[in-house]
Order: sequence, then C-alpha cells, then structure tokens
Amino acid sequence: MTVRATKRSAGLLLFRHTDRGLEVLLGHMGGPLWATKDEGAWSVPKGEYEADEPAWEAARREFEEELGIAPPDGPALPLGEIAQRNGKIVTAWAVEADLDPAAISPGTFTMEWPPHSGRVQEFPELDRVAWFTPEEARRLMVSGQGTFLDRLAEHSG
Repeated sequence: MTVRATKRSAGLLLFRHTDRGLEVLLGHMGGPLWATKDEGAWSVPKGEYEADEPAWEAARREFEEELGIAPPDGPALPLGEIAQRNGKIVTAWAVEADLDPAAISPGTFTMEWPPHSGRVQEFPELDRVAWFTPEEARRLMVSGQGTFLDRLAEHSG
C-alpha cells in the first residue's frame, strides 16, 4: 500500500487599513480552468513546499514566485493552518503592507491546453491581484481560507 504525503502550501496574506477599513490582498488563480470563475477563484498568494523547507521560508519564496516581487518585511502574524476540501494543508501569515496590484509580474506554469491536444501552453500563476474588504474577500476566496480572515480580525480587531 502506498501512503501519499499530504500536500502542504504556505502563503502571506497582506493587509492594510484604508478609508474602507481593513483590506486584504488576494490573487485570482491563473490559467484556463479559472478564467471564467470569480467566486471561489481567489486565494491567499501561496504555494506548495516540501517537508524539509520551513513553512515561513516557503511562504516568502512562494509570494515572490506568485507575484514577481519581493515579500514585504515587517512583523508577521501567524494565522495557523487550515485544511482545504482537497486535503491540502495551508499555513499562512498576515503582514501589514501596501502593494500596488499593477506592480505584480506573476510567475508562470505550463500545462497541456486544450486537454489531449498535445499543445503545451504557459499561463500566469495569478492573472490578477486586488484588495478586498474581508466581506468581499470571504465571498470570492477559496472555501476554507475564510478562516484566515477570522484569525486576522482577532489580531487587528
């Protein structure tokens, strides 16, 4: 019997305070499978890592890979872990910072598209990023990640 290791991801949830109140930065997942979706298609910028890499280092590395810019410095609030419906464990930290979404230069991935065509295409990891209030974010983000918003509210309340 083969035992499959649990996939793990780590990421950074940026937040800022504006005249709209608290806002968080989310990324819309890139590629053709997400192109026409909005609700459930936004996520904390994150990515997978191996067991021998510390989650904090993976979160910072993945932020840079996903957005194409260095992760912000500053105190990090640990938001803990969640288990997504697909079984992946996601660990996140919140960092207060302001970022212009136009400044991103997302990393890319390749996949066969259309399926079974033999044609491999390159797509952005995230096709856009935007700031949202927690209420807006909760409606748009991947199911389960809303727990991170609850935990951030406890810290910044």
